[in-house]
Amino acid sequence: MSMALGVRHCALAIAAVAVVSLGASAQAQEPSAEHLAAARAAIDAINATDQFDAILPNAAQNLKTALIQTAPNLQEVISVTVDETAIEMAGRRADLEREAALIYAKNFSVDELQSITTFYSSDAGKKLIESGPIVTRELLQAAEVWSNGISRDLSTATEKALQATVGETPTEGATADTQ
Repeated sequence: MSMALGVRHCALAIAAVAVVSLGASAQAQEPSAEHLAAARAAIDAINATDQFDAILPNAAQNLKTALIQTAPNLQEVISVTVDETAIEMAGRRADLEREAALIYAKNFSVDELQSITTFYSSDAGKKLIESGPIVTRELLQAAEVWSNGISRDLSTATEKALQATVGETPTEGATADTQ
């Protein structure tokens, strides 16, 4: 057996061991039924996948519009066919729920998922879900007002400090071109 052939056999053996060990570690990381159930409960409590509910109806409507523009004389049959096909595909929503549960199970322990579920199932958690977007929008508006004020006050205070230290501010000697 040549040395090159021996090296190839060794490389193949190492690759086979790597593939088997990677497969075993991937299987070992598969969450338990309890973990997936906790993840699904948390997903339900926080409405994690609700934002995706409109994907299929929107896709169906967009497809109808495109097909009807192409063949307006088939509007009725296109509309019925797209609706029937979309209804058949509605069951695939479970695939998203399954993927979401795997993602949550991968990132949170069973205890953490149960804590999330407990909080978001409480009145305070439900209110946070309901009012969260409004609070976030108001907070962003307040941060913008604060940012503008702090920038203005920083500029004013710096100009005063520079005036006191060097007798002028950088903007006093600047021409209209450089401002």
